[in-house]
Amino acid sequence: MSANFRHLRPYDAQLFRLGALAERYFPDDPNTALLKLRQLGELLAQQTASRFGMELRVEETQQQLVQRLTFEGVLDREVADLFHEVRRRGNKANHELQGDHASALKTLRFAWQLGVWFHRTFSDPDFRSGPFQPPQPPDDGDQALQAELAELRQALTAYQASEGLASEQLAQTEAQLRQALQEQQEWEQLAAAVEADKAALAARLAALQAAASREDPAVLTARRQASRRAAERLELSEAETRDLIDTQLRQAGWEADSQRLRYSQGARPEKHRNLAIAEWPTRSGPADYVLFAGLTPLAAVEAKRANRDVAGVLPQAQRYCRDLAAGEELALQPGGWGEEGEFRLPFAFATNGRPFLRQLQTCSGIWFRDLRRSTNLPVPLEGWYSPEGLRQLARQDIHSAEEKLRREAFSFGFQLRPYQRRAIEAVEAAIAAQQREILLACATGTGKTRTAVALIYRALKTGRFRRVLFLVDREELGIQAGDAFKETKVESTQRFAEIFGIKQLGERMLESDTRVHIATVQAMAQRLLLGDEEGRPTVDSYDLIVVDECHRGYLLDRELSDRELRFRDFNDYVSKYRRVLEMFDAVKVALTATPALHTVQIFGHPVFVYSYREAVVDGYLVDHEPPIRIRTKLSSEGIVWQAGEEVATIDPRSGQLDLFTTPDALHFEVEAFNRQVITEAFNRVVCEFLADELDPFSPFKTLIFCVSDKHADLVVLLLKEAFAKRYGSVPDEAVAKITGSSDKPAQLIRRFKNESFPNVAVTVDLLTTGVDVPAIGNIVFLRRVNSRILYDQMIGRATRLCEAIGKDSFRIFDAVGLYEALQDFTDMKPVVVNPKIPFSQLLEELQSTEGEEWQLVREQLIAKLRRKQRHLSETAEARFRLLSGEEPEAFISRLQGLPEGEARGWLASIEGLGELLDAQWEVRADPQFLSEHDDELRAIERGYGEAKRPEDYLQGFSAFVRDPGNHLPALTTVLTKPWELSRRDLRELKLALDQRGYSETTLATAWRETTNQEMAASIMGWIRQAALGDPLMPYEQRVERALQRILASRSWSKPQRDWLQRIANQTKAITIVDREALDDDALLFRREGGGWPRLNRVFGGELEGVLQEFQRQVWAA
Repeated sequence: MSANFRHLRPYDAQLFRLGALAERYFPDDPNTALLKLRQLGELLAQQTASRFGMELRVEETQQQLVQRLTFEGVLDREVADLFHEVRRRGNKANHELQGDHASALKTLRFAWQLGVWFHRTFSDPDFRSGPFQPPQPPDDGDQALQAELAELRQALTAYQASEGLASEQLAQTEAQLRQALQEQQEWEQLAAAVEADKAALAARLAALQAAASREDPAVLTARRQASRRAAERLELSEAETRDLIDTQLRQAGWEADSQRLRYSQGARPEKHRNLAIAEWPTRSGPADYVLFAGLTPLAAVEAKRANRDVAGVLPQAQRYCRDLAAGEELALQPGGWGEEGEFRLPFAFATNGRPFLRQLQTCSGIWFRDLRRSTNLPVPLEGWYSPEGLRQLARQDIHSAEEKLRREAFSFGFQLRPYQRRAIEAVEAAIAAQQREILLACATGTGKTRTAVALIYRALKTGRFRRVLFLVDREELGIQAGDAFKETKVESTQRFAEIFGIKQLGERMLESDTRVHIATVQAMAQRLLLGDEEGRPTVDSYDLIVVDECHRGYLLDRELSDRELRFRDFNDYVSKYRRVLEMFDAVKVALTATPALHTVQIFGHPVFVYSYREAVVDGYLVDHEPPIRIRTKLSSEGIVWQAGEEVATIDPRSGQLDLFTTPDALHFEVEAFNRQVITEAFNRVVCEFLADELDPFSPFKTLIFCVSDKHADLVVLLLKEAFAKRYGSVPDEAVAKITGSSDKPAQLIRRFKNESFPNVAVTVDLLTTGVDVPAIGNIVFLRRVNSRILYDQMIGRATRLCEAIGKDSFRIFDAVGLYEALQDFTDMKPVVVNPKIPFSQLLEELQSTEGEEWQLVREQLIAKLRRKQRHLSETAEARFRLLSGEEPEAFISRLQGLPEGEARGWLASIEGLGELLDAQWEVRADPQFLSEHDDELRAIERGYGEAKRPEDYLQGFSAFVRDPGNHLPALTTVLTKPWELSRRDLRELKLALDQRGYSETTLATAWRETTNQEMAASIMGWIRQAALGDPLMPYEQRVERALQRILASRSWSKPQRDWLQRIANQTKAITIVDREALDDDALLFRREGGGWPRLNRVFGGELEGVLQEFQRQVWAA
């Protein structure tokens, strides 16, 4: 019986039977052989899914099951390709009655490879299969088939001889095989057994699935690793590799068949056909393929075996592009391609059929080079260009488009802010330098989406890019982006969507005039990994990807929504996120307010940064007052149960309530509140204080961040009660929970933004990113987070300007000490050892960081290892020893002592360590403690940094500005000649003071709390009051007084008086009007008065003196 599938018998006799029957039918009935192989492929996929605990679905096709296995990380893409190849050939045999001996033999070999992979994954990772054993040849096989079978027999004989088998033994084995093949009765019994076993098969698969679903997660993780290692050991011949490449080319839209469409067999280019013709002759040898769009040759392809380096053979394809011989039937480019016209083809490809793997990038993927410019670098691709994509690329003159882009004026139907223009210029400079991953970091609320609209418009208008994928991570952000493209006027009267075609969220089919496509990461990942093959986009579908809010580094501090649960964990999300980005031959531009470590690893360091503090100083965002710290008895002292006390706990999954007597004292600090311990009393005290501070009828909105959905429910209830107690009667809709579990959350967000109610939104994470509600004037923290990124996103919800309600600052209410815990940490620096950061992420960071940052990551890893070590079961500890080769304590000691370089290499060699340590050994969730401890308000404090009281803060500021050693030249100018200070000097001074903790908003708050007086004196007024004792005066009052003095100083013409009034109005808004302000495109002087040249003529050439005198009068006594 079959030697190729004998090793499958122990798993399920049906696997062996199907393989054996396929071999038996091969000589006489290749069509039936293909049907049996299709069934074998289906059963192997079902067995694989069941052994990973995945439920089999009745309506699921083989294609969908293989895609699901790939999506879940069970199948490597190379193995998935083999499953799909067996499926396609079997389908043709079934539906089209196709199937010759050549196709059956190839499919038999693919199925054999899958069987070997299966055995190595689930039983013997070191299994040595030997070469494929060819089936009996057909009596009437063609010459090529007979030659292939003879070659396979020779390989088998050579292998057996090298293994030391005697010739008599070889002859005996072959005779036994021939005899078995001739025993028709036995084969008939085998076929009958296959049919009879179908009913029992489903029960066996269900039992396998049930057993696997109960297994330790670490076992399944180890299986995934075994599957990956088995995939790496696949060895495809050059002919098998060509078969896979043919399929890949056909999927991209080319006609490809390296056996039939060969130059030697008369294949030639034809009009209206897109042919991949094999073995096309050139002056330096035949190219494996030349790709023709009609009569036009576009690319040469060099194909190698799967285990060969790809990047290294790309020059061979480039040589074929140069040496292609001219023929009468070819439509060649006049003058050739390249800067010297040295190439006859513009594009070169090299491949070994393996899917692209970043870890093995030179040995995988499809390597591609555009030969038209000598500076174009080779790039690895996930797939093949389509014929139309390659035609469009050939028509596109990127060099000319970049020149046009460089000369394109920044004139739009909307006003770009200076920093937005600088951001766009930085991105375009990086694109011109052939940077393919580009990161922009701009503070929340500074108009990243509008910046993106302007960037994309310029890129499309100049022809630098053909089609843009605008990628978001949530539907709400996609809807906002779609509205921006539809509503933004990019020309004087035309909106973006009126000039360029746009496809919104949910629209999958792209048309020829589609220039921008908006999609979520989740939808695009599912389309690429789980979608139909025919509707799957090709690598040329987009040549620019803009990723909005790309950070996602805070994922593990969040509760995953249902839509995000398709991803197993953070690493699974990042893996699929990268798959989406790497699928397309495109420049990637990422926008974020808070770069996460993995964001920088993908996109590099930002090419432009515009911080929150800069935006506040420039007047584009509002500052927050010093945070209001709410201290209660429980938050100060913690929640304590003494030994011997009865404690109530609740299972968060089942809701079951239990009581037990604690043998030891239990102590929970405030960071555990509402997470590990439920305390209604604490939440009630906080809500009653908030009811005194918040007005539910005010135009200022409030956003409260809670720990969980259940916590949000509790806060909504308590806050409604507190409002009713404080105001007597408050509409029920004044307070609303807006989380992923809310009914129609998108509609609730729109109401929160546009209507009076809800006035207070209680959320967990839904409103942390990208949701624009300018009227938010209060942020409340009822949860501790360990991510600076998430913290900055929370703060960012309230930073936007809102002139309609007179918003000039916002308040932070902090009940959990979050602000003081995080305020001193930068965006990229880890804060504390976060128990939720997975081991796999820390291990990955150890490979990508260095120096002090590496040391910090190592300390976090060691701390987590020590905690994990205490909870390892005997089974888990045994697995750890097996994987790492030593005891956990010895492992930790070794990690502590190794130098950085050695530690990095050692950890990289232990495959699967992160997955093993991240596995959840206890299925049951930790219970939550129920506290009935009473609580009361103890103190309300302001966060003035090191100063304890507002008067201390003001005294510290006075001491600073009087200190002659502070080295701020602009400070001296403010104190001696304030009228000589320029806008630029003022900006730098504000930033320098801000870095030292002194901002206008905080100074005004401290003054109000000290004197009970509101004062908007400008930073210059605060400095002069602190250093010289000048009386404080609202800056607008100073400016108005200066205007009246200037107007009374001489006779002015009507235009001059009008412009003096405008200068005064702008001075109130931006503090200083100087020559730079008059030429600023964002201000009215340039737009309405023609800037400095024209306005100077209005004032008879004396404008500079007028401006200086105006500022002198502002600060005159």
